[in-house]
Amino acid sequence: MTNDTTGGWTGWRAATEAALYGPDGFYRRPEGPAGHFRTSVHASPLFAEAVARLLCRLDEALGRPARLDFVDMAAGRGELAGGVLAALPAEVNARTRAYAVEVAGRPAALDHRIEWLSEPPKNITGLLFANEWLDNVPVEIAETDSSGLPRRVLVRRDGRERLGEPVAGAEAEWLDRWWPLPAEEGLRAEIGLPRDEAWASAVATVGRGLAVAVDYTHTASSRPLFGTLTGFREGRESAPVPDGSCDLTAHVALDACALPGGRVLTQRDALRALGIAGARPPLSLASTQPAEYVRALARAGEAAELTAAGGLGDFGWLIQPVGVDGLLVDVPDHEEQ
Repeated sequence: MTNDTTGGWTGWRAATEAALYGPDGFYRRPEGPAGHFRTSVHASPLFAEAVARLLCRLDEALGRPARLDFVDMAAGRGELAGGVLAALPAEVNARTRAYAVEVAGRPAALDHRIEWLSEPPKNITGLLFANEWLDNVPVEIAETDSSGLPRRVLVRRDGRERLGEPVAGAEAEWLDRWWPLPAEEGLRAEIGLPRDEAWASAVATVGRGLAVAVDYTHTASSRPLFGTLTGFREGRESAPVPDGSCDLTAHVALDACALPGGRVLTQRDALRALGIAGARPPLSLASTQPAEYVRALARAGEAAELTAAGGLGDFGWLIQPVGVDGLLVDVPDHEEQ
């Protein structure tokens, strides 16, 4: 194997950066992420209601500041920010400044109260919420060669791969600490150092409040043997090809991202602590208030999807307090990931 990156070969981090965020990148396309995959935000308005409830709890903990910030990282088309504003009580809404952070241009129909930014504001007093952001922060891929040595995986725009130079320096240190690869040929890992750094930078914008990252995740005790890099196109999983035609995503080592004081919960536990349970309404309601029963049944179905084992409920919530006590979605210690 050669170590050069000529002839169109480059590491997965640079290839993903260009494919997702370059001038013709996937996240600049007019249909937006919702045209290709469905997140918790798109699954049900209950998700935005739960985030609004968290913001209200944080508002109380902060002593009801004159300005309460809500920052939606990787905002897509601003769906979460709009849903949170709609779910807030009037008094809290009046004090809330909402920001949507996204590389694409501002949607024409977006609520005028939402400020559209390319990076988060500084000195946030409130909640920074990053739903499925970190999985799209580009990373290098490592693969063990025939001698058991981890090497960078190089890729071309058409998705063809080969092995490059050995992993070294800070990337090698990260692998040793968070995702050590056994000396068996073909095993893979995503080197999550850029995500750790991106998360630390995002948390640094919070003066007082909470930063929350929600994503597919795994922990040190359950890292996948062959990594998780994949693509999504038009609602279906696809081969990861860095040509701008599909989303490129890999699960996040949230335990590595966590800063001191942060905790990782499952979405199931976090949403239940915020009042999203998925319990079916009593059957007696069907005869006394049939319309209300149908609405409650629909909400229960949506809540069940958001908290489902093997699905969205298994997502991780990394909750990072800054200058406030507690997580505001407390669950028993044994329920942490």
